[in-house]
Amino acid sequence: MSYMTISNPVIWADVPDPSVIRVGNVFYMVSTSMHSMPGCPIMRSENLQDWEIVNYVFDFLEDNVEHNLLHGNNIYGQGSWAASLRFHDDTFYVCFSSNDTNQFYVYRTKDIENGNWERSVIQGLYHDPSMLFDEGSIFVIYGNGDIRITELTEDATALKKDGINQLLFETEREGISLRCEGCHAYKLNGYYYLFFIEWPKIGNGRRRQLCYRSKDLLGPYEHRIVLDDDLGYHNKGVAQGGIVDTIAGEWYAFLFQDHDAVGRVPCVVPVTWSDDWPVFGIDGIVPAKFKARLPKSETKPLVRNDEFNCSENKLSLNWQWNHNPDHELWSLTERPGFLRLKTGSLTHSVEFARNTLTQRTEGPACSGMTLMEVHNMKPGDKAGLVALQHDFGLVGIQVLDTGERYISMCVKGNDGNEETVESIRFEGHQIYLKIDFNFCDSNDLATFHYSDDGLKWCQIGPPLQLKYTLNHFMGCRIGLFNYATKESSGFVDFDHFNYLKKI
Repeated sequence: MSYMTISNPVIWADVPDPSVIRVGNVFYMVSTSMHSMPGCPIMRSENLQDWEIVNYVFDFLEDNVEHNLLHGNNIYGQGSWAASLRFHDDTFYVCFSSNDTNQFYVYRTKDIENGNWERSVIQGLYHDPSMLFDEGSIFVIYGNGDIRITELTEDATALKKDGINQLLFETEREGISLRCEGCHAYKLNGYYYLFFIEWPKIGNGRRRQLCYRSKDLLGPYEHRIVLDDDLGYHNKGVAQGGIVDTIAGEWYAFLFQDHDAVGRVPCVVPVTWSDDWPVFGIDGIVPAKFKARLPKSETKPLVRNDEFNCSENKLSLNWQWNHNPDHELWSLTERPGFLRLKTGSLTHSVEFARNTLTQRTEGPACSGMTLMEVHNMKPGDKAGLVALQHDFGLVGIQVLDTGERYISMCVKGNDGNEETVESIRFEGHQIYLKIDFNFCDSNDLATFHYSDDGLKWCQIGPPLQLKYTLNHFMGCRIGLFNYATKESSGFVDFDHFNYLKKI
Protein backbone atom coordinates (compact mmCIF):
# COMPACT_ATOMS: atom_id res chain seq x y z
CA MET A 1 0.00 0.00 0.00
CA SER A 2 1.34 3.44 -0.93
CA TYR A 3 1.65 6.38 1.43
CA MET A 4 -0.43 9.54 1.25
CA THR A 5 -0.19 12.89 2.99
CA ILE A 6 -2.75 13.85 5.61
CA SER A 7 -3.09 17.61 6.17
CA ASN A 8 -4.72 19.11 9.26
CA PRO A 9 -7.44 20.09 9.62
CA VAL A 10 -8.67 17.33 7.35
CA ILE A 11 -11.97 19.22 6.97
CA TRP A 12 -11.86 23.01 7.40
CA ALA A 13 -15.55 23.20 8.19
CA ASP A 14 -17.97 22.50 11.02
CA VAL A 15 -17.98 18.74 11.73
CA PRO A 16 -18.15 18.69 15.54
CA ASP A 17 -17.95 15.76 17.95
CA PRO A 18 -16.77 13.21 15.38
CA SER A 19 -17.13 9.52 16.10
CA VAL A 20 -15.18 7.34 13.66
CA ILE A 21 -15.07 3.59 13.06
CA ARG A 22 -13.51 1.31 10.44
CA VAL A 23 -15.38 -1.54 8.76
CA GLY A 24 -13.11 -3.47 6.41
CA ASN A 25 -11.14 -0.88 4.47
CA VAL A 26 -13.72 1.90 4.86
CA PHE A 27 -13.98 4.51 7.59
CA TYR A 28 -17.33 5.93 8.68
CA MET A 29 -18.02 8.98 10.78
CA VAL A 30 -21.04 10.56 12.46
CA SER A 31 -21.10 14.08 13.88
CA THR A 32 -23.35 16.46 15.79
CA SER A 33 -26.00 18.25 13.74
CA MET A 34 -28.23 19.86 16.42
CA HIS A 35 -30.96 21.89 14.67
CA SER A 36 -30.00 21.00 11.08
CA MET A 37 -32.26 18.46 9.35
CA PRO A 38 -31.83 15.74 8.21
CA GLY A 39 -29.64 14.98 11.20
CA CYS A 40 -26.54 13.06 12.22
CA PRO A 41 -24.69 13.00 8.88
CA ILE A 42 -22.88 9.78 8.02
CA MET A 43 -19.61 10.39 6.18
CA ARG A 44 -17.43 7.86 4.40
CA SER A 45 -13.68 7.81 3.71
CA GLU A 46 -11.00 5.42 2.54
CA ASN A 47 -8.10 7.37 4.03
CA LEU A 48 -9.30 9.66 6.89
CA GLN A 49 -8.49 12.71 4.71
CA ASP A 50 -11.17 12.69 1.99
CA TRP A 51 -14.75 12.44 3.26
CA GLU A 52 -18.13 12.42 1.57
CA ILE A 53 -21.66 12.50 2.98
CA VAL A 54 -23.44 9.23 2.19
CA ASN A 55 -26.47 9.19 4.48
CA TYR A 56 -28.24 10.68 7.49
CA VAL A 57 -29.47 8.85 10.55
CA PHE A 58 -32.85 10.60 10.64
CA ASP A 59 -34.93 13.00 8.53
CA PHE A 60 -36.34 14.63 11.66
CA LEU A 61 -35.95 13.97 15.36
CA GLU A 62 -39.28 15.19 16.72
CA ASP A 63 -42.39 16.83 15.28
CA ASN A 64 -43.23 19.68 17.64
CA VAL A 65 -43.30 23.49 17.64
CA GLU A 66 -39.67 23.76 18.76
CA HIS A 67 -38.28 21.45 16.10
CA ASN A 68 -40.64 22.98 13.51
CA LEU A 69 -39.42 26.51 14.31
CA LEU A 70 -42.95 27.79 14.96
CA HIS A 71 -44.20 30.78 16.95
CA GLY A 72 -40.71 31.81 18.08
CA ASN A 73 -39.85 28.35 19.43
CA ASN A 74 -36.60 26.69 18.36
CA ILE A 75 -33.93 24.11 19.20
CA TYR A 76 -30.86 26.22 18.47
CA GLY A 77 -27.92 24.71 20.33
CA GLN A 78 -29.95 21.62 21.24
CA GLY A 79 -31.18 18.66 19.17
CA SER A 80 -28.69 15.82 18.66
CA TRP A 81 -25.45 16.12 20.65
CA ALA A 82 -22.21 14.14 20.45
CA ALA A 83 -23.41 10.95 18.75
CA SER A 84 -21.55 7.65 19.17
CA LEU A 85 -21.11 5.37 16.13
CA ARG A 86 -20.41 1.66 16.58
CA PHE A 87 -20.52 -1.55 14.51
CA HIS A 88 -21.32 -4.93 16.09
CA ASP A 89 -22.65 -8.23 14.69
CA ASP A 90 -23.28 -6.78 11.22
CA THR A 91 -25.29 -3.88 12.66
CA PHE A 92 -24.41 -0.19 12.84
CA TYR A 93 -25.50 1.73 15.93
CA VAL A 94 -25.74 5.47 16.58
CA CYS A 95 -26.74 6.85 19.97
CA PHE A 96 -27.01 10.37 21.39
CA SER A 97 -28.99 12.53 23.80
CA SER A 98 -31.13 15.57 23.07
CA ASN A 99 -31.23 18.23 25.76
CA ASP A 100 -34.51 19.75 24.62
CA THR A 101 -36.44 16.46 24.77
CA ASN A 102 -34.62 15.01 27.80
CA GLN A 103 -34.33 11.73 25.90
CA PHE A 104 -31.69 9.26 24.78
CA TYR A 105 -31.92 7.90 21.23
CA VAL A 106 -30.53 4.66 19.79
CA TYR A 107 -30.66 4.04 16.02
CA ARG A 108 -29.76 0.80 14.21
CA THR A 109 -29.27 -0.22 10.59
CA LYS A 110 -27.65 -3.02 8.58
CA ASP A 111 -26.84 -0.67 5.68
CA ILE A 112 -25.09 2.49 6.85
CA GLU A 113 -24.80 4.06 3.39
CA ASN A 114 -28.25 3.41 1.96
CA GLY A 115 -30.45 1.98 4.67
CA ASN A 116 -33.13 3.37 6.91
CA TRP A 117 -32.53 3.48 10.65
CA GLU A 118 -34.69 1.83 13.30
CA ARG A 119 -35.14 4.05 16.34
CA SER A 120 -35.56 3.46 20.08
CA VAL A 121 -36.08 6.16 22.70
CA ILE A 122 -35.04 5.94 26.34
CA GLN A 123 -36.08 8.59 28.84
CA GLY A 124 -33.37 10.72 30.43
CA LEU A 125 -30.11 12.35 29.38
CA TYR A 126 -26.89 10.40 28.85
CA HIS A 127 -24.44 13.24 28.28
CA ASP A 128 -21.84 12.68 25.54
CA PRO A 129 -22.37 8.91 25.45
CA SER A 130 -20.20 6.12 24.11
CA MET A 131 -21.54 2.66 23.39
CA LEU A 132 -19.38 -0.28 24.43
CA PHE A 133 -20.03 -3.90 23.39
CA ASP A 134 -18.40 -6.32 25.79
CA GLU A 135 -18.85 -10.11 25.96
CA GLY A 136 -22.52 -10.11 24.97
CA SER A 137 -23.44 -7.01 26.96
CA ILE A 138 -24.06 -3.45 25.78
CA PHE A 139 -23.09 -0.48 27.92
CA VAL A 140 -23.34 3.29 27.63
CA ILE A 141 -20.60 5.29 29.38
CA TYR A 142 -21.35 8.98 29.74
CA GLY A 143 -21.28 12.08 31.92
CA ASN A 144 -19.56 15.35 32.71
CA GLY A 145 -17.12 14.96 35.60
CA ASP A 146 -19.22 12.26 37.24
CA ILE A 147 -18.77 9.41 34.76
CA ARG A 148 -21.50 6.77 34.81
CA ILE A 149 -22.08 3.39 33.17
CA THR A 150 -25.51 2.02 32.26
CA GLU A 151 -26.35 -1.36 30.74
CA LEU A 152 -28.79 -1.73 27.86
CA THR A 153 -30.83 -4.72 26.74
CA GLU A 154 -29.21 -7.04 24.23
CA ASP A 155 -31.05 -5.31 21.36
CA ALA A 156 -30.09 -1.84 22.71
CA THR A 157 -33.73 -0.70 22.78
CA ALA A 158 -34.12 -0.10 26.53
CA LEU A 159 -32.38 -0.13 29.89
CA LYS A 160 -31.62 -3.64 31.10
CA LYS A 161 -33.66 -4.51 34.15
CA ASP A 162 -31.32 -5.08 37.11
CA GLY A 163 -28.37 -4.35 34.81
CA ILE A 164 -25.32 -2.28 35.74
CA ASN A 165 -26.29 1.33 36.39
CA GLN A 166 -23.82 3.17 38.58
CA LEU A 167 -21.21 5.84 39.01
CA LEU A 168 -17.98 4.64 37.43
CA PHE A 169 -15.66 7.33 38.82
CA GLU A 170 -15.36 11.07 39.40
CA THR A 171 -12.82 13.11 37.47
CA GLU A 172 -10.62 15.94 38.70
CA ARG A 173 -12.25 19.09 40.06
CA GLU A 174 -9.33 21.20 41.28
CA GLY A 175 -8.28 23.82 38.75
CA ILE A 176 -10.73 22.53 36.11
CA SER A 177 -13.36 24.74 34.49
CA LEU A 178 -14.89 21.94 32.37
CA ARG A 179 -14.56 18.50 33.86
CA CYS A 180 -14.16 15.38 31.72
CA GLU A 181 -16.78 14.77 29.04
CA GLY A 182 -17.01 13.57 25.44
CA CYS A 183 -16.47 9.88 26.22
CA HIS A 184 -15.17 7.43 23.60
CA ALA A 185 -14.91 3.88 25.00
CA TYR A 186 -12.96 0.86 23.71
CA LYS A 187 -11.83 -2.55 24.85
CA LEU A 188 -8.37 -3.36 23.47
CA ASN A 189 -5.65 -5.81 24.49
CA GLY A 190 -7.24 -6.62 27.82
CA TYR A 191 -7.79 -2.98 28.82
CA TYR A 192 -10.83 -0.75 28.86
CA TYR A 193 -9.86 2.67 27.46
CA LEU A 194 -12.02 5.75 27.99
CA PHE A 195 -11.07 8.99 26.22
CA PHE A 196 -12.31 12.37 27.43
CA ILE A 197 -11.61 16.07 27.12
CA GLU A 198 -11.28 18.51 29.99
CA TRP A 199 -10.64 22.25 30.19
CA PRO A 200 -8.25 23.38 32.92
CA LYS A 201 -8.20 26.87 34.42
CA ILE A 202 -4.48 26.74 35.11
CA GLY A 203 -1.49 26.42 32.80
CA ASN A 204 -2.28 27.25 29.18
CA GLY A 205 -6.00 27.00 29.90
CA ARG A 206 -7.04 25.10 26.78
CA ARG A 207 -8.97 21.91 26.08
CA ARG A 208 -6.87 18.75 26.30
CA GLN A 209 -7.33 15.02 25.72
CA LEU A 210 -7.24 12.47 28.55
CA CYS A 211 -7.19 8.68 28.61
CA TYR A 212 -8.48 6.54 31.49
CA ARG A 213 -7.76 2.81 31.48
CA SER A 214 -8.49 -0.25 33.59
CA LYS A 215 -8.25 -4.04 33.34
CA ASP A 216 -11.70 -4.22 34.93
CA LEU A 217 -14.75 -2.56 33.38
CA LEU A 218 -15.85 -1.17 36.73
CA GLY A 219 -12.38 0.00 37.69
CA PRO A 220 -10.36 1.25 39.37
CA TYR A 221 -9.14 3.48 36.49
CA GLU A 222 -5.81 5.24 36.12
CA HIS A 223 -5.39 8.15 33.77
CA ARG A 224 -2.99 10.49 32.05
CA ILE A 225 -3.06 13.46 29.68
CA VAL A 226 -2.40 12.15 26.16
CA LEU A 227 -2.58 15.39 24.15
CA ASP A 228 -2.27 19.09 24.96
CA ASP A 229 -1.60 21.00 21.72
CA ASP A 230 -3.28 23.74 19.67
CA LEU A 231 -1.79 23.09 16.20
CA GLY A 232 -0.47 26.66 16.39
CA TYR A 233 -3.97 28.15 16.38
CA HIS A 234 -4.82 30.68 19.12
CA ASN A 235 -4.48 28.28 22.07
CA LYS A 236 -7.49 26.26 20.87
CA GLY A 237 -6.78 22.71 21.97
CA VAL A 238 -7.17 19.80 19.55
CA ALA A 239 -9.30 17.46 21.64
CA GLN A 240 -12.47 15.34 21.91
CA GLY A 241 -12.82 12.22 19.88
CA GLY A 242 -11.64 8.65 19.72
CA ILE A 243 -9.15 6.33 18.06
CA VAL A 244 -9.28 4.06 15.03
CA ASP A 245 -6.89 1.61 13.43
CA THR A 246 -6.13 0.87 9.79
CA ILE A 247 -5.79 -2.41 7.92
CA ALA A 248 -2.03 -1.78 7.95
CA GLY A 249 -2.09 -1.74 11.76
CA GLU A 250 -1.50 1.97 12.26
CA TRP A 251 -3.51 3.92 14.83
CA TYR A 252 -4.92 7.43 14.63
CA ALA A 253 -6.98 9.71 16.80
CA PHE A 254 -9.80 11.63 15.13
CA LEU A 255 -10.40 14.81 17.15
CA PHE A 256 -11.66 18.34 16.57
CA GLN A 257 -10.55 21.91 17.21
CA ASP A 258 -12.59 25.06 17.82
CA HIS A 259 -11.84 27.25 14.81
CA ASP A 260 -13.95 30.30 15.62
CA ALA A 261 -16.82 31.24 13.28
CA VAL A 262 -16.27 28.50 10.70
CA GLY A 263 -16.96 25.97 13.46
CA ARG A 264 -15.29 22.89 14.90
CA VAL A 265 -12.86 21.34 12.45
CA PRO A 266 -11.70 17.67 12.50
CA CYS A 267 -8.01 16.76 12.81
CA VAL A 268 -6.20 13.43 12.52
CA VAL A 269 -3.41 12.67 14.99
CA PRO A 270 -0.95 9.76 14.73
CA VAL A 271 -1.09 7.36 17.70
CA THR A 272 1.55 4.89 18.86
CA TRP A 273 1.57 2.65 21.94
CA SER A 274 3.93 2.46 24.90
CA ASP A 275 3.31 0.14 27.87
CA ASP A 276 -0.27 -0.21 26.65
CA TRP A 277 -0.80 3.57 26.82
CA PRO A 278 -1.72 5.47 23.66
CA VAL A 279 0.82 8.15 22.71
CA PHE A 280 -0.78 10.96 20.70
CA GLY A 281 1.04 13.11 18.15
CA ILE A 282 4.68 13.43 17.19
CA ASP A 283 6.65 14.50 20.26
CA GLY A 284 3.32 15.53 21.77
CA ILE A 285 2.47 17.82 18.86
CA VAL A 286 -0.33 17.56 16.30
CA PRO A 287 1.48 17.57 12.94
CA ALA A 288 0.20 19.92 10.26
CA LYS A 289 1.12 17.27 7.66
CA PHE A 290 2.31 13.68 7.88
CA LYS A 291 2.55 10.50 5.81
CA ALA A 292 0.08 7.68 6.39
CA ARG A 293 -0.04 4.19 4.89
CA LEU A 294 -3.48 4.77 3.42
CA PRO A 295 -4.75 4.83 -0.16
CA LYS A 296 -5.25 8.00 -2.14
CA SER A 297 -8.83 8.61 -3.15
CA GLU A 298 -10.99 11.09 -4.99
CA THR A 299 -11.78 14.28 -3.12
CA LYS A 300 -15.55 14.76 -2.79
CA PRO A 301 -16.85 18.27 -2.06
CA LEU A 302 -18.39 18.78 1.37
CA VAL A 303 -20.15 21.89 0.03
CA ARG A 304 -21.30 21.71 -3.56
CA ASN A 305 -22.81 23.59 -6.47
CA ASP A 306 -26.39 22.81 -7.37
CA GLU A 307 -28.25 23.50 -10.63
CA PHE A 308 -31.47 22.07 -9.11
CA ASN A 309 -31.98 19.86 -12.17
CA CYS A 310 -33.96 17.11 -10.49
CA SER A 311 -36.83 14.92 -11.64
CA GLU A 312 -38.03 14.43 -8.06
CA ASN A 313 -38.08 16.41 -4.83
CA LYS A 314 -34.83 14.97 -3.56
CA LEU A 315 -32.06 17.33 -2.53
CA SER A 316 -28.34 16.67 -2.59
CA LEU A 317 -27.08 15.22 0.69
CA ASN A 318 -24.93 18.33 1.13
CA TRP A 319 -28.03 20.40 1.93
CA GLN A 320 -29.69 20.55 5.34
CA TRP A 321 -32.74 22.51 6.45
CA ASN A 322 -32.60 24.87 9.39
CA HIS A 323 -34.94 22.91 11.72
CA ASN A 324 -37.71 20.68 10.31
CA PRO A 325 -38.96 21.85 6.92
CA ASP A 326 -42.54 22.13 5.77
CA HIS A 327 -42.40 19.86 2.73
CA GLU A 328 -45.50 21.46 1.23
CA LEU A 329 -43.61 24.72 0.81
CA TRP A 330 -40.65 23.76 -1.38
CA SER A 331 -40.26 22.04 -4.71
CA LEU A 332 -37.70 21.04 -7.33
CA THR A 333 -40.36 19.87 -9.78
CA GLU A 334 -43.01 22.61 -9.97
CA ARG A 335 -40.60 24.50 -12.18
CA PRO A 336 -37.92 22.10 -13.44
CA GLY A 337 -34.39 23.41 -13.02
CA PHE A 338 -35.31 25.68 -10.12
CA LEU A 339 -35.67 25.43 -6.35
CA ARG A 340 -38.99 27.02 -5.42
CA LEU A 341 -39.40 28.25 -1.84
CA LYS A 342 -42.92 29.31 -0.81
CA THR A 343 -43.84 31.36 2.23
CA GLY A 344 -45.89 29.85 5.03
CA SER A 345 -46.12 30.86 8.67
CA LEU A 346 -45.36 34.52 9.37
CA THR A 347 -42.26 35.56 11.26
CA HIS A 348 -40.08 38.61 11.92
CA SER A 349 -36.59 37.30 11.21
CA VAL A 350 -34.68 34.86 9.05
CA GLU A 351 -33.54 33.22 12.28
CA PHE A 352 -37.12 31.96 12.78
CA ALA A 353 -38.04 31.37 9.14
CA ARG A 354 -38.90 27.79 8.16
CA ASN A 355 -37.46 26.17 5.06
CA THR A 356 -34.14 27.97 5.08
CA LEU A 357 -31.90 25.58 3.13
CA THR A 358 -28.27 25.56 4.27
CA GLN A 359 -24.81 24.18 3.64
CA ARG A 360 -21.60 24.58 5.62
CA THR A 361 -19.01 27.24 4.91
CA GLU A 362 -15.31 26.34 4.60
CA GLY A 363 -11.95 27.91 5.39
CA PRO A 364 -9.72 29.54 4.67
CA ALA A 365 -12.21 31.41 2.46
CA CYS A 366 -15.22 30.67 0.28
CA SER A 367 -18.07 32.26 -1.64
CA GLY A 368 -21.67 31.31 -2.31
CA MET A 369 -23.78 32.81 -5.09
CA THR A 370 -27.31 32.40 -6.40
CA LEU A 371 -29.68 33.80 -9.02
CA MET A 372 -33.18 34.47 -7.65
CA GLU A 373 -36.42 35.34 -9.44
CA VAL A 374 -38.60 37.60 -7.29
CA HIS A 375 -41.69 38.73 -9.23
CA ASN A 376 -44.00 36.42 -7.22
CA MET A 377 -43.09 37.90 -3.84
CA LYS A 378 -45.85 39.48 -1.74
CA PRO A 379 -45.80 42.68 0.35
CA GLY A 380 -43.79 42.05 3.51
CA ASP A 381 -41.81 39.15 2.00
CA LYS A 382 -38.03 38.79 2.35
CA ALA A 383 -35.89 36.37 0.35
CA GLY A 384 -32.23 35.90 -0.44
CA LEU A 385 -28.94 34.57 0.87
CA VAL A 386 -27.97 34.41 4.56
CA ALA A 387 -24.79 33.91 6.57
CA LEU A 388 -26.53 32.02 9.36
CA GLN A 389 -25.33 32.16 12.92
CA HIS A 390 -26.84 33.72 16.04
CA ASP A 391 -25.42 37.05 14.82
CA PHE A 392 -26.48 36.60 11.21
CA GLY A 393 -26.22 38.76 8.11
CA LEU A 394 -28.15 38.55 4.86
CA VAL A 395 -28.53 40.06 1.41
CA GLY A 396 -31.75 39.84 -0.55
CA ILE A 397 -34.98 41.42 -1.67
CA GLN A 398 -37.55 42.85 0.71
CA VAL A 399 -40.98 43.97 -0.47
CA LEU A 400 -42.59 46.92 1.27
CA ASP A 401 -46.28 47.09 2.08
CA THR A 402 -46.64 49.31 -1.00
CA GLY A 403 -45.19 46.57 -3.21
CA GLU A 404 -41.92 48.39 -3.83
CA ARG A 405 -38.88 46.13 -3.87
CA TYR A 406 -35.51 46.88 -2.31
CA ILE A 407 -32.17 45.13 -2.32
CA SER A 408 -31.28 45.00 1.38
CA MET A 409 -28.39 44.02 3.55
CA CYS A 410 -29.59 43.21 7.07
CA VAL A 411 -28.06 42.02 10.33
CA LYS A 412 -29.38 40.93 13.68
CA GLY A 413 -30.14 43.99 15.79
CA ASN A 414 -29.66 44.41 19.52
CA ASP A 415 -33.35 43.61 20.07
CA GLY A 416 -33.07 40.31 18.18
CA ASN A 417 -34.96 41.56 15.14
CA GLU A 418 -33.55 42.15 11.69
CA GLU A 419 -31.98 45.55 11.22
CA THR A 420 -31.60 46.95 7.70
CA VAL A 421 -28.12 48.36 7.27
CA GLU A 422 -28.42 49.46 3.64
CA SER A 423 -31.15 49.22 1.00
CA ILE A 424 -31.40 50.19 -2.67
CA ARG A 425 -34.54 50.42 -4.79
CA PHE A 426 -34.88 47.50 -7.20
CA GLU A 427 -37.10 47.42 -10.29
CA GLY A 428 -36.11 44.09 -11.85
CA HIS A 429 -37.48 40.57 -11.63
CA GLN A 430 -34.28 38.61 -11.09
CA ILE A 431 -31.11 39.31 -9.14
CA TYR A 432 -27.77 37.68 -8.44
CA LEU A 433 -26.70 37.55 -4.78
CA LYS A 434 -23.33 36.60 -3.28
CA ILE A 435 -21.68 36.27 0.12
CA ASP A 436 -17.90 36.08 0.49
CA PHE A 437 -16.47 34.48 3.65
CA ASN A 438 -12.95 34.97 5.01
CA PHE A 439 -11.88 32.77 7.93
CA CYS A 440 -8.16 33.58 7.85
CA ASP A 441 -6.40 34.51 11.10
CA SER A 442 -9.68 34.89 13.01
CA ASN A 443 -10.85 37.72 10.75
CA ASP A 444 -14.07 35.76 10.23
CA LEU A 445 -15.73 38.29 7.94
CA ALA A 446 -18.68 38.04 5.57
CA THR A 447 -19.24 40.58 2.81
CA PHE A 448 -22.49 40.88 0.86
CA HIS A 449 -22.96 41.62 -2.83
CA TYR A 450 -25.56 41.87 -5.58
CA SER A 451 -25.41 41.99 -9.37
CA ASP A 452 -27.68 42.46 -12.38
CA ASP A 453 -25.71 40.10 -14.61
CA GLY A 454 -23.57 37.89 -12.34
CA LEU A 455 -20.40 39.54 -13.67
CA LYS A 456 -20.20 43.02 -12.18
CA TRP A 457 -20.76 42.88 -8.42
CA CYS A 458 -21.66 45.68 -6.01
CA GLN A 459 -21.02 45.37 -2.28
CA ILE A 460 -23.92 46.34 -0.06
CA GLY A 461 -23.47 47.15 3.59
CA PRO A 462 -20.24 46.80 5.57
CA PRO A 463 -18.47 43.50 6.25
CA LEU A 464 -20.05 41.51 9.08
CA GLN A 465 -17.88 40.17 11.89
CA LEU A 466 -18.92 36.54 12.26
CA LYS A 467 -18.98 35.01 15.74
CA TYR A 468 -19.21 31.48 17.07
CA THR A 469 -21.51 31.56 20.09
CA LEU A 470 -23.19 28.89 22.18
CA ASN A 471 -26.63 30.24 21.21
CA HIS A 472 -26.52 28.23 17.98
CA PHE A 473 -23.44 26.14 18.92
CA MET A 474 -22.68 25.73 15.21
CA GLY A 475 -20.30 27.08 12.62
CA CYS A 476 -21.52 29.64 10.12
CA ARG A 477 -23.71 28.23 7.37
CA ILE A 478 -24.83 29.76 4.09
CA GLY A 479 -28.52 29.49 3.31
CA LEU A 480 -31.27 30.22 0.80
CA PHE A 481 -34.38 31.68 2.43
CA ASN A 482 -37.83 33.11 1.74
CA TYR A 483 -40.28 34.16 4.45
CA ALA A 484 -43.36 36.31 4.94
CA THR A 485 -44.05 38.98 7.53
CA LYS A 486 -47.54 40.02 6.33
CA GLU A 487 -49.21 37.31 4.24
CA SER A 488 -48.34 33.85 2.91
CA SER A 489 -48.56 32.39 -0.62
CA GLY A 490 -45.65 34.27 -2.20
CA PHE A 491 -42.72 32.36 -3.66
CA VAL A 492 -39.28 32.80 -5.19
CA ASP A 493 -37.37 30.60 -7.61
CA PHE A 494 -33.63 29.97 -7.20
CA ASP A 495 -32.01 29.12 -10.53
CA HIS A 496 -28.82 27.68 -9.05
CA PHE A 497 -26.36 27.81 -6.19
CA ASN A 498 -22.70 28.25 -7.11
CA TYR A 499 -19.99 27.72 -4.54
CA LEU A 500 -16.26 28.36 -4.58
CA LYS A 501 -13.78 27.29 -1.95
CA LYS A 502 -10.69 29.48 -1.98
CA ILE A 503 -7.33 27.97 -1.06
